Amino acid sequence: MTLQGTEVYRGRHVGGRVSKGYIPYSDETVLELQAHPGRRMTEKEFLEWVGEKTRAEWVDGEVIVMSPVSAEHDDLQSWLISILRPFVEANNLGRLGGSELAVRLEKPRARRLADIFFVSRERVAAFEKNVFAGAPDVVFEIVSPDSTTRDYRDKLRAYESSGVKEYWIIDPLSHRAEANELAKGRYKAIPDKEGAIHSKVIKGFWLRPSWFWRQPLPKVLDILKQLGVR
Repeated sequence: MTLQGTEVYRGRHVGGRVSKGYIPYSDETVLELQAHPGRRMTEKEFLEWVGEKTRAEWVDGEVIVMSPVSAEHDDLQSWLISILRPFVEANNLGRLGGSELAVRLEKPRARRLADIFFVSRERVAAFEKNVFAGAPDVVFEIVSPDSTTRDYRDKLRAYESSGVKEYWIIDPLSHRAEANELAKGRYKAIPDKEGAIHSKVIKGFWLRPSWFWRQPLPKVLDILKQLGVR
């Protein structure tokens, strides 16, 4: 239903999941998708307009309102965070951020929502209350039906020009995963080694793309053991 120009989604968990097109949430929670403002905005106007539960980005005056993620997207994102966070913490590498925290980029000026991003410990001071100010060291994006062009083209260009050192794209729609490293201002693909992609920035971290497509996803503890986290 709609309420004052805002689409409202309601649903219930079924066996710990919700139907495709919904974000997992409690029975009492109402998810809101604000209607697009229909005009360009300054960054200040965008911050005044955007609701707390609205997934929206601001890119040099343009507002991009994103659809709620699917249960599959949420599962994959949560699984990946559950692996990355213990690895980063165990090795004292830095800090992770997620899609609830905006990233402020300068080329072009934008407030982006990355699914997952990593910042080295030398740069954690750039975390502010509601935003990370600057280009993260690594970004992970999970492709959704409405984000294919955004993830493969728009964000790739933005992250490249802003100096994100490494950009992973995980695409459950086509069972494709790639990682790109920044070299002389341009991205180049990181080749896999024996079926695994090894990060150039998060030292010692690697993943097998085949893991992303398993149903159910591999057990987190098993993956962490392979990464040397006990």
